[in-house]
Amino acid sequence: MGLPFENIKREVNILREEETDKSFGKFPSERSLSEKVDVGFVLVDKPAGMRSRTTSMITKNILSPLGVTKAGYSGTLDPGVTGLLPITFNRANKAISMLLLGGKEYVALMHLHKDIDEKTLFLTMNKFKGKIVQLPPVRSNVKRVNRERTVYYLDVLEVKGRDVLFRAGVESGTYIRKLIHDIGESLGFGAHMVELRRTKVANLTEDSHLVTLQDLEDGMFFYQNEKNDRFLNYAIQNIEDALNFLPKVWVSDYAVDTICNGAPLAAPGVVKYNDFSIGEKIFISSLKDELIAIGNANINSLELKRIKKGIVVKTDSVIMKIGTYPKYVKDKSNIL
Repeated sequence: MGLPFENIKREVNILREEETDKSFGKFPSERSLSEKVDVGFVLVDKPAGMRSRTTSMITKNILSPLGVTKAGYSGTLDPGVTGLLPITFNRANKAISMLLLGGKEYVALMHLHKDIDEKTLFLTMNKFKGKIVQLPPVRSNVKRVNRERTVYYLDVLEVKGRDVLFRAGVESGTYIRKLIHDIGESLGFGAHMVELRRTKVANLTEDSHLVTLQDLEDGMFFYQNEKNDRFLNYAIQNIEDALNFLPKVWVSDYAVDTICNGAPLAAPGVVKYNDFSIGEKIFISSLKDELIAIGNANINSLELKRIKKGIVVKTDSVIMKIGTYPKYVKDKSNIL
């Protein structure tokens, strides 16, 4: 059992064979450090006692000599909570909200207020799998109204006395502290959260180049004083790596600049694609696997094999710079 996207096998459907011109754009794996900074992110292990916003600001300040002028983060963690905090830079900030679609995983330590047998505990916790209704805590940044959220999995890892260690995969916006409180209420005697760590954000895990703020400071020291960028190249990742859980549509080189200018993706520009549904968020990709833009599917992917024209994806957020690929010239192609 995993987060929803982990159970989806994304096959690539090819409409036609087409090459990409090496003169334009660049495969993400070939980007220089400065190029990665403009459309990249770091996965920071947020320390306890620090706000997410403060962590983002410190990261920006550390990396500012590299050209980081703006920083954003996905999914606020309370000051006492540790774990994965993706922090994006510059143009990649436009895509950071997409990580909320992938779900999150946490490891939590719950303390029960009375003794109970494990069978009753497990049966009670199982009731909280699937759709649940939560009222956000008083100290939260959202309106306090009942909200439906999904708990994808809830696995007990260890029980020691009244302490219960468990792993939970949940929809973004699910409050683990409130989940623990509600489990305690269901048990009839209460429970509270002792510790919480986020271990997964969409397809990012603790094995996805997770670094600390101290790591980044050390990396900058070696870069500035010894011209050694090895660690920074490890820590700073391409935004494409964070969004690979989204369905993709790959487009012709000659469709790229039109999309960069905010135009929707039309059917003739599509070269290959993953299956998708109407309204689904789509990763619009170049043939070099560069993120061009994020958009909303205007049709079901099943229609792509039979249509010759029409809007496939309505562009939402454009990430790639205008001019990265040449403008479409009608007499050179019949793509659009």
